[in-house]
Amino acid sequence: MEQESIVPENSPSSEPERLAYSINEAAALLGVNYFSVYRLIQRGKLRACHALRGKILVPRSELLKLLKG
Repeated sequence: MEQESIVPENSPSSEPERLAYSINEAAALLGVNYFSVYRLIQRGKLRACHALRGKILVPRSELLKLLKG
């Protein structure tokens, strides 16, 4: 079974797949505004983690779930 990728095809293939993305990065990957991703997190429709210095990260697995469902 081939693993799905949410990284654009034109990105360098030598880079390892990320486990989590910032809200800005997640928004860019989904093609939506920063605030749209933030609202999804606030409403509990997208799970996020808090990293060092208060940075919010969205796990790759959560983005895939959102895209599938």
